[in-house]
Amino acid sequence: MSMSGTLARGKKFVTTAGALAAAAALSTTVLGAAPAQAAAAQPYGKVLSATGMKERQYPSTDAPTAGFQRHGAQVGLRCKVRAQNVGGNDVWYQLRDRATWVSAKYVANTAPVPFCKDVQRLHTPDGTAHHGARG
Repeated sequence: MSMSGTLARGKKFVTTAGALAAAAALSTTVLGAAPAQAAAAQPYGKVLSATGMKERQYPSTDAPTAGFQRHGAQVGLRCKVRAQNVGGNDVWYQLRDRATWVSAKYVANTAPVPFCKDVQRLHTPDGTAHHGARG
């Protein structure tokens, strides 16, 4: 075997090894970015009402107030249900960081918000089921 044949095979091996290393680095970069992209896709909403909006214990204006958001506040949105109609909009959002509800009438969402899965089991603070919400 000549020296040039060994050298040629060596170059081919180095090139193949380099390509494999580059592919492995790329897949690590892509896989490492996936959780960050998933987190970025979580929807947020911006409060539109000039006077702010009340958070409710369940998706109805009859529900007790559970908090307040000022005009322009950014809120994380977990999911949505169809419930009491407020000004022509029957969608309510559950906030991501606590189990309170806000009317979509007063919120501009940044991304699609999924429907809630367990809306049939939604209960009021007094233990009665709230059947007005449906996912």
